[in-house]
Amino acid sequence: MARSDLLINLVKSGASGDKLALRKTVEAIVAEERAKQHNVVADRIEKAYRSANGHGGSTTMNTVFSEHNSRARDFIAEITPRRRLEDLILPETTLLAVQQLIEEQQRASLLRSHSLEPRHSALLVGPPGNGKTSLAEAVAESLAVPFFVVRYEAMIGSFLGETASRMKRVFDYARTTPCVLFFDEFDTVGKERGDTHETGEIKRVVTSLLMQIDDLPSYVVILAATNHSELLDRAVWRRFQLRLPLPVPTQKQLASYLTTLSERSDLKLGVGAAQIAKTLGKVSFSEAEQFFLDVARRQVLAAGERTPAEIANRQLKLWASRVRGPMTEEQDDHAGTPAS
Repeated sequence: MARSDLLINLVKSGASGDKLALRKTVEAIVAEERAKQHNVVADRIEKAYRSANGHGGSTTMNTVFSEHNSRARDFIAEITPRRRLEDLILPETTLLAVQQLIEEQQRASLLRSHSLEPRHSALLVGPPGNGKTSLAEAVAESLAVPFFVVRYEAMIGSFLGETASRMKRVFDYARTTPCVLFFDEFDTVGKERGDTHETGEIKRVVTSLLMQIDDLPSYVVILAATNHSELLDRAVWRRFQLRLPLPVPTQKQLASYLTTLSERSDLKLGVGAAQIAKTLGKVSFSEAEQFFLDVARRQVLAAGERTPAEIANRQLKLWASRVRGPMTEEQDDHAGTPAS
């Protein structure tokens, strides 16, 4: 049975003729029923709503509705969340903020009984490879809800208004169930509208995006990640209730991460994790994981002919001599040097 506050809102909006409030309330009830696996009830509510709004309950209309959802799924990828929050190494303030968001979502009924809604939007900011996607996945895993990742290659079109129309379908689909909706590389669709180098089309996309975020119910958690926060439209910033930094890890954090990877896979590094972290220098968690996997591959292929220490030291020399990608001045100033 739907929550009493939703039923009251349903009656109020129906009696007053407020169609927007009625639609939002129906969407919330449907999403809640689907979260409880009451799919038959959810389908009947949707059918009744469409019929009452002049769409009819015909097979043709149901087919149209199914096709609409099918087209929306073309623009998102549903990923089974496997990363856990406790497996990630995060800045203390970022971890606390995420834990609060998760608690508010899990105890949303208590908040709503006091006329409060849980927070449900966060902007993840930081250089690539430092856990933005992993954090979004971990939030979905903690909430036990679907994890939807927006696919830009399918959503962005070449015709006027096509991208904004597809984006609306994505948001409409997300509203049908409690979920985490994740936008990676968010600056792709959230660029500053005052940029004279951008076309009018991207400005329309940003305007549509802002409207869709504002219209999103609180049971849908929207997370967006960007490596270039300076490119985002100022109005986009204000739409996110949390703005969480995910900076390049410190040597201590890298050492802890490498230790965790070693313990989890039962693979001996042969060299102290702190020494490896110092030699790797200012790298991301993703790069540290790639180093660990390199060592794991070489150990398997060595078949015991070399010790773990020999393998690790050889890989460290290769990593110390590799061509580095672009770094910020701050990263470059603090980059580590190869260990002796």
